[in-house]
Amino acid sequence: MSLLANQVAVVTGAGRGIGRAIALRFAAEGADVVCVSRTAENAEKVAVEVRAAGRRAWAHALDVADAAAVQGTVAQILEAAGRVDILVNNAGITRDGLLMRLSDEDWDAVLNTNLKGAFLFTRALSRSFIKQRAGRIINVASVIGLIGNPGQCNYAASKAALLGFTKSVARELATRGITVNALAPGFIETDMTGGLADEIKQRILHQVPLGRFGQPDDIAHAAVFLASPQASYITGQVLVVDGGMVM
Repeated sequence: MSLLANQVAVVTGAGRGIGRAIALRFAAEGADVVCVSRTAENAEKVAVEVRAAGRRAWAHALDVADAAAVQGTVAQILEAAGRVDILVNNAGITRDGLLMRLSDEDWDAVLNTNLKGAFLFTRALSRSFIKQRAGRIINVASVIGLIGNPGQCNYAASKAALLGFTKSVARELATRGITVNALAPGFIETDMTGGLADEIKQRILHQVPLGRFGQPDDIAHAAVFLASPQASYITGQVLVVDGGMVM
């Protein structure tokens, strides 16, 4: 039996990389998927792939840091789908730079997308989850939120804060049967990491005991587990998926 049969999942940042992999893996496990992306083209492209897998799909394009847009979109989602069972807060960006040169704009952009976006979607769907007395919330953080990284103080701050957010919301919602967990991917081969120089990639690879970079599906499989009935007694936890990089 499919692990997520007849569930409805909302995946932010679904247009590519890890978000796309999660959306498609959820569909393969029987879920209908709401694909949220910054661009309509990317959202619809993944929605088409979900439909090709035999599941219902909806595409929404918005800035996840826009409170009014998130509230309006969630209302549309609930009207169209009838309910939401799973929320994956995956939308994220980087604006790297050393602290002394980091602009206010680059700090705000990263914190707004990576942290505020998760807050807005979680807040908007929490009432529905509470009424259902059921729900799965999965926040996609990063190992950088655990160990930091030069030139990424904004990104590290957003992901570390997301871990604290996860634990606090898990405590708030646990009595209603809602679980809230985080994934902390290591170096995953995506468009976001593809632009790094080979020298940097090799330096990172030497830090990974398993000797390879992760693939988006490695994170997607972990997301399926946390969203499934098999993880019903797991909440407030951070699952690190990094090939042993930070153990």
